[in-house]
Amino acid sequence: MFRQLWQWILAPDNQILCLGMLSVFFLCLALRFLALFRKEKGMGNLAGRGDDAFFKGIQYLLSNDRDHAIEEFTKSVQVNSDTIETYVTLGNLYRSKGDIERAIRIRQTIILRPNIDEGFKLSALLDLGRDYRKGGFLDRALETFLNVLKKEPQNLAALGEVEKIYEEMKDWENAFAVRQKISKLTGGNHEHILAHHQTELGKRFLEQGDSGKASNSFQTAISIYRDCVDAYLHLGDLYFDSQDYKKAITAWKMVVEVAPRFTFLAYRRLEGAYSKMQNLKPVEDFLKECAQFNSDAFTRLALARYRYNEKDYDGALKELESALDIDPTFWEARRFIGEILLSNDRKEEALEAYRELIAHLNVPYLEFRCSNCGFSPLDLQWQCPQCKKWDSINFINSKILDSSSQFNPKRGLTEASKG
Repeated sequence: MFRQLWQWILAPDNQILCLGMLSVFFLCLALRFLALFRKEKGMGNLAGRGDDAFFKGIQYLLSNDRDHAIEEFTKSVQVNSDTIETYVTLGNLYRSKGDIERAIRIRQTIILRPNIDEGFKLSALLDLGRDYRKGGFLDRALETFLNVLKKEPQNLAALGEVEKIYEEMKDWENAFAVRQKISKLTGGNHEHILAHHQTELGKRFLEQGDSGKASNSFQTAISIYRDCVDAYLHLGDLYFDSQDYKKAITAWKMVVEVAPRFTFLAYRRLEGAYSKMQNLKPVEDFLKECAQFNSDAFTRLALARYRYNEKDYDGALKELESALDIDPTFWEARRFIGEILLSNDRKEEALEAYRELIAHLNVPYLEFRCSNCGFSPLDLQWQCPQCKKWDSINFINSKILDSSSQFNPKRGLTEASKG
């Protein structure tokens, strides 16, 4: 229950709503004192009716009854239309319910008010931009946030929203530039985000057929953040496609050095490069080195695949059994066992292996979860689709990939790449 509540609070729209609830709560206390003052002074019943509706709205809001909260706040502003905070809360409630048109109309009403405080106007503009963004009107949202930045260039909330829109629009140059501004204003470590922006820019250049600019972007990403796995993978792919296999191998092996838990992403690539060079011996050396220090099921599977290609079927089966000792639910290893047994006409053993495979088919062999919001994507992604955080997707099943590995790839890997 607490975890679900925490995940609800972590959602960006809900955070804004919570902040609105807190501000309204404190406003409620102030108005309660004002109501008591009015009562003592004998002021009219009209304000009292408005206050009653306002306090009822607060109660409904705190109990998460949004429909009744909207009803009471609407009554309150009909009696007393001067309280801008109530309009702001109404707008946030309409946005949270998906009624974007009403939310937008409320923001526009606030902005057009004469003699409104500039701080309130900027806040209303920010909310208007968020309404546009939630409604899918990205161009309008971007224009609104940029208007905020014209008046207040260091507004971090607006900069963050602009960056998100550029990311959604795949405008990676501008996303990168905005993140640079944010990093200068806030300090801290922003390198991994800047590197991902450059990597995504490189992918876009690849789609456009400009391998030179793509290579520059990938290398820029690595220079910004040495541990950017995605940049190494795509830089290696680019070298491989241009038949520069040694450079491809060097790039992919860096994945093992900077992030051992992602080594499995480089196995097939390295195998393909060495096969093109007609020298698979370094693959065996590399995998043995990994298996010695990095006890995970994917390494054993890769070794099994190598031994199978070398016609060492018993050796391949032994590696697969080792993989299943590490994690019995690793169904890909079970499938490969059946394939090897069938290819050697060991049908009864293959049938038993496939029975074991069927028993484990309902167990996903690799699961992911966002450490920030708890979202579980079906595959590995560098940016969480829900909360938009970079590098927050982690493995759930630690049996398959041992992130606490003591493997130091600087020892021996350079020797494995020779020849």
